Amino acid sequence: MGLMIKMRRLHITLVPSVADLIFTAIFLLLFFFEKSRLLGDCDTGYHIRAGEYILRTRSVPTFDIFSYHSPPLPWTAHEWLSEVIMAVIQSRFGLTGVDAFFAALLALTTALLFKILRRHQTDILLSSLVTVAALGAFQIHWLARPHIFSFLLMVIYHYLLESWQRDDFNRLYLLPPMMLVWVNLHGGYLGGFLLLGAYLAGTAAGPFTAPPAERAPHLRRVKELAVTTAACLAVCLLNPQGYRILLFPFKLVGDSYIMDHIAEFMSPDFHQMAPFKYLLLLLIALFALSRQRLEVTELVLVLLFTNMALYSARYIALFALVTAPIVTRRAAGAGEMAGGKIVEFWRKRSQNIAGSDARARGHLWPVAAVVLVVWASWTGMVVHSFDPKLKAVAAGEFLMRERIKGNMFNNDEIGDYIIYRTYPSYKVFFDGRSDMYGAARMKEYFQVMKFQPGWEKILEKYQVTWIIFDTDSDFARFLLGNRDWSLIYSDKVASIFVKNLPQYSGLIQKYRGIQPARYRAESEAIE
Repeated sequence: MGLMIKMRRLHITLVPSVADLIFTAIFLLLFFFEKSRLLGDCDTGYHIRAGEYILRTRSVPTFDIFSYHSPPLPWTAHEWLSEVIMAVIQSRFGLTGVDAFFAALLALTTALLFKILRRHQTDILLSSLVTVAALGAFQIHWLARPHIFSFLLMVIYHYLLESWQRDDFNRLYLLPPMMLVWVNLHGGYLGGFLLLGAYLAGTAAGPFTAPPAERAPHLRRVKELAVTTAACLAVCLLNPQGYRILLFPFKLVGDSYIMDHIAEFMSPDFHQMAPFKYLLLLLIALFALSRQRLEVTELVLVLLFTNMALYSARYIALFALVTAPIVTRRAAGAGEMAGGKIVEFWRKRSQNIAGSDARARGHLWPVAAVVLVVWASWTGMVVHSFDPKLKAVAAGEFLMRERIKGNMFNNDEIGDYIIYRTYPSYKVFFDGRSDMYGAARMKEYFQVMKFQPGWEKILEKYQVTWIIFDTDSDFARFLLGNRDWSLIYSDKVASIFVKNLPQYSGLIQKYRGIQPARYRAESEAIE
């Protein structure tokens, strides 16, 4: 009998809960099988260097330190705390550690979302599917960048507000200290205020719909949430930028040129098989079919975050995370009214899984996954880095060897990598901080890269004497045929051109006759 009890306990320990399985699967997938997927954007690089600067100087920069523009451009380093965290991880564990850290944050965010969807004992299969759909909807944001902190905090904020409204589980006192951390991690803290505003609107509607004798409790709850919101607003001032941090998000979205010319700020493309499209259509269908009364809070949340997601693909992640509980509740309500063999089969399977999930104890699998990732990182079995087949890694090494003098012109992604690999040896013309450069400088940037009339005057204005740009680009092809420029380096990712000036005569002579990488690739294909 004792042996059977021990075996049963072992079985319970070894069988993971669904939440643990979700965390483990996503964490291991991103670390072991999606090779450096989270390092697909070189913005990670400049965040790390910014964090190193903050640690070294013990100050948060208020002016640009990475470009050569003079006078230095004002810079709102609103992600300074995230950058410090990234720099510390990089210093001890390299880019592999940075990749693992953000993989863990994404996995944790997804597992917490699932647990939140299950808190009212909703169908476990339904909760799993909605969780996976939400995760897939914002896969373009699976990147080792500070916005991942906002995803995690958004899920927790939403849970605390939902629990306060629906379950009378009051933990509103946790929101201000969380906001204090959030406002220093990432500009996405505004999402917390959008949630607060939606729940405040829904709560404020209570006194108008309740009988006069029952209005007092509703008014107390309105006051309670209003005080919490005011406290969150007050703690936002505790950051290096002071009150200016409150203006930053509005300044960014108010710049129509940036919003219309940066891919992640543009509206989503519905021609693709995007999970967001199907999640949105499912939400609309459920509202149409559901017999549940439409709540004011739900309506405000759906309208607000749907509008944001349709306006800019950047906000799809917030839409997915915020609407997932609403989709789950509505789908569960519709499922209760449905019948038939398929529905009955679904319910039976879900009940069986839920029973097994309820018996699961401990967190053996997530702990084992973390230990495995730490071991793989420590031993060098898995190494994550910027992919040299996609990023200007080889070109960066060339720059460090040759120490080219003068001002460069570059595109934003290459600029991010140059900051990571060569700062402070080189300073860039442009990088991923489009909000800092502003519309005027961005227009000049596009004027040059599209070699529109007057592009040469822009280069003269900034005293540009050499250019590093994507090899497979119209601009690089144009420079190949321009007599004023000479190619001194080319691989399949980046090409470097210098102006035909005496100061570069040695380099031009040294690399005379170099063949463009795209021509070499074509020759190899023919052979």
